[in-house]
Amino acid sequence: MSDKLKDIGVKVEKPQGETVSLYAAQKKIYPRSAKGVFANWRILFVIATQLVYFGLPWLQWNGRQAVLFDLVSRKFYLFGLTIMPQDFVYLAALLMCCAFGLFTWTTIAGRLWCGYSCPQTVYTEIMLWIEEKIEGDRNKRIKLDKEPWSLRKLRIKGTSHGIMILFSLWTGFTLVGYFTPMQDLLKAMPTFSYGTWETFWMFFYAGFTYLLAAHMREQVCMYMCPYARFQSAMFDEDTLIISYDEKRGEPRGARKKGQEQANLGDCINCGICVQVCPTGIDIRNGLQYECIGCAACIDACDEVMVKIGSPKGLIRYTTEAALEGKYPESAIVSRLKRPRVVMYMLVLSVIFVAAIASLSMRKPFKVDIIRDRASLVRETNDGLLENTYSIRIMNVSEQVQTFRIKVEGLEGIKLVSEHPQIRVEGMSNELVSVRAQVAPEIATKGSHEIHFTIESLTNEASVEEKSSFIGE
Repeated sequence: MSDKLKDIGVKVEKPQGETVSLYAAQKKIYPRSAKGVFANWRILFVIATQLVYFGLPWLQWNGRQAVLFDLVSRKFYLFGLTIMPQDFVYLAALLMCCAFGLFTWTTIAGRLWCGYSCPQTVYTEIMLWIEEKIEGDRNKRIKLDKEPWSLRKLRIKGTSHGIMILFSLWTGFTLVGYFTPMQDLLKAMPTFSYGTWETFWMFFYAGFTYLLAAHMREQVCMYMCPYARFQSAMFDEDTLIISYDEKRGEPRGARKKGQEQANLGDCINCGICVQVCPTGIDIRNGLQYECIGCAACIDACDEVMVKIGSPKGLIRYTTEAALEGKYPESAIVSRLKRPRVVMYMLVLSVIFVAAIASLSMRKPFKVDIIRDRASLVRETNDGLLENTYSIRIMNVSEQVQTFRIKVEGLEGIKLVSEHPQIRVEGMSNELVSVRAQVAPEIATKGSHEIHFTIESLTNEASVEEKSSFIGE
């Protein structure tokens, strides 16, 4: 009984009253490198994601950084698109698309995001590559860690972790480059004259990259990641998962190549599927929440099956229903039409189409109109009633625009302005004061609705804003 409690991690008290902690300490996992189709896909995704992450801040667009989140100026630049604080609805739409996209993909194919594109998986994979290149393969790493500390071990470990730290610092430097132009960061590098927040986030992100990817690794996926806990709510018997074919593999037993044993299954109990697993689980025990869907066990098992002359696929991507024989594996694609998948895809499509449509109809400028409340109404020398308005024109495009202002809503209303046309530089704004004048017999006492029309003579676009005229 005590051994069972120890396995699940609880505290018990000895009869003498001494309290002993039975929480198992972290046991370092030494994943064995796997070769195969899925391993190549993982390499491809690691390279692709890092090219995007490290490359985007260096791209230039119209004389500025292509992707820049300028928090000081409250402007987000995404290539030719500029997002202002008023446009944060698009950020909400992006987050919703990511969420429902993840839900949809999880329902269809399980944790493929975790196994191929999750930053924790990607950076752990990179750290493992560094470790393997410097410290050697799985057996050499295990042997090295068991050795007592020596100059040789210190040199190897120091080199390995030194490169990991440099890589982590590079990731932190790149993160800051999304918020501060890369050219400015490079100029400040020789003297390290960075701002307080730039320095903080550079080392904060680098530190956590090193901590999570170089040390904690699978512990993050197993104990810290919330997705591992709620993924089961999106799984069903038609979800594509990595499974061990127990009917074909059992009973397990070792044999020589080409040896036929009628009483044994195809699994030779070599344990390589466990050795290559980055979270250290045995897929033969069934689907477990620790499985990140990386398919390293599939590559490893297929390689063994080829060597012993058995068909591949003892461990494979399949569904629970197909594995139980409810339908052939050739029918898995047809199960994509089930209600859960259709609903997720429908919601995702609606949000995506709405966001794209809104972006396509987005005006290249924005307008704010404020009526002067200090002097509601005054009478001019011509006997007209006059209200004063402040109009702020925000040019959200990168080209210079020229604007013209009109007003309507009351008979005979006219606009008086010192600037018949307003020129606004790209990505800047101008505050213009204008006066609207109306005859007293038209603007009777009270508030009257009027409309300002601001036209862009450059883009042939216009914005109409409602305001009010106070009569007496």
